[in-house]
Amino acid sequence: MAAAPVPEGAPVEPHDSSSSSAESLDRLYPAVGSSKPPRKRTTSQCKSEPPLLRTSKRTIYTAGRPPWYNEHGTQSKEAFVIGLGGGSASGKTTVATMIIEALDVPWVVLLSMDSFYKVLTKQQQEQAASNDFNFDHPDAFDFDLIIATLKKLKQGKSVKIPIYDFTTHSRKKEWKTLYGANVIIFEGIMAFADKELLKLLDLKIFVDTDSDIRLVRRLRRDISERGRDIEGVIKQYNKFVKPAFDQYIQPTMRLADIVVPRGSGNTVAIDLIVQHVHSQLEERKLRWDMAALASAHQCHPLPQTLSVLKSTPQVRGMHTIIRNKETSRDEFIFYSKRLMRLLIEHALSLLPFQSCTVQTPQGHDYEGRTYSGKQITGVSILRAGETMEPALRAVCKDVRIGTILIQTNCNTGEPELHYLRLPKDISEDHVILMDCTVSTGAAAMMAVRVLLDHDVPEDKIFLLSLLMAEMGVHSVAYAFPRVKIITTAVDKKVNDLFRIIPGIGNFGDRYFGTDAPPDWSDDEDALST
Repeated sequence: MAAAPVPEGAPVEPHDSSSSSAESLDRLYPAVGSSKPPRKRTTSQCKSEPPLLRTSKRTIYTAGRPPWYNEHGTQSKEAFVIGLGGGSASGKTTVATMIIEALDVPWVVLLSMDSFYKVLTKQQQEQAASNDFNFDHPDAFDFDLIIATLKKLKQGKSVKIPIYDFTTHSRKKEWKTLYGANVIIFEGIMAFADKELLKLLDLKIFVDTDSDIRLVRRLRRDISERGRDIEGVIKQYNKFVKPAFDQYIQPTMRLADIVVPRGSGNTVAIDLIVQHVHSQLEERKLRWDMAALASAHQCHPLPQTLSVLKSTPQVRGMHTIIRNKETSRDEFIFYSKRLMRLLIEHALSLLPFQSCTVQTPQGHDYEGRTYSGKQITGVSILRAGETMEPALRAVCKDVRIGTILIQTNCNTGEPELHYLRLPKDISEDHVILMDCTVSTGAAAMMAVRVLLDHDVPEDKIFLLSLLMAEMGVHSVAYAFPRVKIITTAVDKKVNDLFRIIPGIGNFGDRYFGTDAPPDWSDDEDALST
């Protein structure tokens, strides 16, 4: 049974092709002509303005990467995937953007089918140059790659997305790396053209727009954005685009759960879609619940992967100084550096060593030990983590340094990845991951996840922090049981603002002499670490 089109401005009936008696979605009836407050932007990837981060390996990351895994290191629920189909220039991207803005939730990914055109042969390249190649045929798309990519993305895994150049009709050499999210919007003209692909879609939306409007939009887009001439666009439209729509695209309308006439003009349809997605997110419990994590870990013993620097009178003396709110900045820096040096030395003693025999200047053998790994790389979680770099450099010759910036979104309370720079071939190294305070563990977990995505073995990651809360220790250990956690002290509690109690204060502000807003946590730059 085909999905029924919905008039613009009228309530939208969702369609369930498996049962004619299925209950319709809850409806939202906005007053006709009523003025709406401006929609808020969410942490999302928009095809027009993706916030991208480049690494030394030319990998591209999106700003605001979500912590989509739970405290056990796995994704508790699969993402909710919206399939958005319709003819070329029907307004799919605009509808997708409106849905993203109206959702007003973090972690929404927009994945375009346009990225998955097949690599053309030389003959096909020549045909494309003269507008004689059919890009609106199912055979023009790499469905195997689309399905494999969407499966991984839905499971919360990182994926590589090809970048397609519409001017030269070819894939660029660069690929972009994308991460999973709470909601994935997959849009394309053939979004419903493959049976395996359909199985991955939780909600199927068809954007139905008049053919004349689609032609005008396509003319404007292809001439201004893709360097085509008007004759070529019209020729391609009449020869390929319109026939393909009639044969391959329009028939898939019957597979849709919701048909949205006139695209972005039908705000009622978009509101209904948003309402349904919100209910699905609530059912799937995809939001990050720090309070639940804290409660779950209260009665657990500290994990065996934790190594705490021996609490000698010297160590306790330095803690007394840096924890004292009356300590001057100069003294705070001096004794923090001393403590960092001891922490680094302690961490290095946990690295793998092997027996080694050397000859002394007196000609006698000495049975010693030598580091058995290939190389040591330090990675600091900015801003506070970089204060530990000098101590690492002082004891490790030619150590390489990488940086990660993770900040908490002040609106959602969720940690977000904003900057990343890692050395090449880091997968072969033992990695010293550095941050000065860890309270909830969220940013530390995200940083570990980034290292794992760069193929660093979990048992080669050492998380170092001057001070940790039990909650953060448990969170990291449960998520990544092979990561070694090293600190100089563990405090029992985290308050409602996720500040460590008794704690040390905001380390970065005390070290750099800056001021933080009163509602920021102990963790550097409001990091949810």
